[in-house]
Amino acid sequence: MSINNNIWEVAEAYVAGTLSGSALIDLKGKLAADADFANEFNECTNLVRSMEGNGKQKQFRTMLRELHEDVANADKKKTSRRIQLPAHFWRTAAVAAGVALLTSSITYTILNPSIKKSDSQYNTISREVEHLKKVQAQQQAQQNQLIINISKNAKPTPPPSYTGTGFALTNDGYFVTAYHVLNDGKGDFDSVYIQNHDGQYFKAYLVNFNSEADLAIMKVEKKNFHFGKGDVPFTFTPNKVGLGTQIFTLGYPKDDVQYSEGYISAKNGFEGDAQQYTLQLPAGHGQSGSPVVDEKGNVLGILTAIGSQEEANTYAVTSKALMDMIHNLTDNTVIHLPKTNKLGSMSRAQQIEKMEAYTVSVKVYKK
Repeated sequence: MSINNNIWEVAEAYVAGTLSGSALIDLKGKLAADADFANEFNECTNLVRSMEGNGKQKQFRTMLRELHEDVANADKKKTSRRIQLPAHFWRTAAVAAGVALLTSSITYTILNPSIKKSDSQYNTISREVEHLKKVQAQQQAQQNQLIINISKNAKPTPPPSYTGTGFALTNDGYFVTAYHVLNDGKGDFDSVYIQNHDGQYFKAYLVNFNSEADLAIMKVEKKNFHFGKGDVPFTFTPNKVGLGTQIFTLGYPKDDVQYSEGYISAKNGFEGDAQQYTLQLPAGHGQSGSPVVDEKGNVLGILTAIGSQEEANTYAVTSKALMDMIHNLTDNTVIHLPKTNKLGSMSRAQQIEKMEAYTVSVKVYKK
């Protein structure tokens, strides 16, 4: 089969995979040596592929061959000839031309090592820049939505990096949580929100912390904010209580508040830490910062950690450590802890219902 004189037959055989081994070697040599032939051959194979199965390939090929022969046999003068194609061929030709243009570009890139590497790199960089622009636009949209959500007390758009529990110190927005909740104690966070029992979100800022005691005091930014109706209903115990004291807690290991109860099993905490209790109390991730409350509604401590499965212990920082921290605040920050306990005469169900408004889920958003 002559490659030069039967380019269409060669293209059909190449697409169909029926070229002999020697013919295929000759074809590859011709493609590598003759760029004009390579372009024409690529166009032929692209058109053959695009016209396969439509019943018109042979007729369309004959018309193109006649046009090719007319151009080849014409003298060198610039003349033109107008060929009137049937109307239904224009749509087919347009599709074939589009496919040919795309596949020719790809084939030409593969078959021609002379293409500059910098061109490919430039295209890649351009696409990467466009991608970065889209990412930046999405981030800006999220930030704009976050600003809108703040004003509406709505849920921030991105998911939080860390979650925990906090509870009120005063009804005007001061609350306490475990310090490690704030990005695992590193303090590398962008913003902190609380979600109250009604599902509303409020942004908060860090007032002070004690990394050794694992405590953080925060305040809700919103003016005239209140956790609930009236003053905080529980009080804080300044001294440690005895072994076996019955306790309970409210926390947010999930979206809904969860109740757990147990007792104090050791007066000191992890590795004998005197600022902690050891508890027999079911707790899980998300409950760090939860209040530890006795049967009369007095806060004894703040949950901070759980032990190994073998130990089955839970650890809480004493309320005394919290009160010492509040006492050492600067003069610019004054926190008056509640002095009246309103939970003492209530049933456990009533105590829980009353405390829900003053116990919140803490959402930390990382930079």
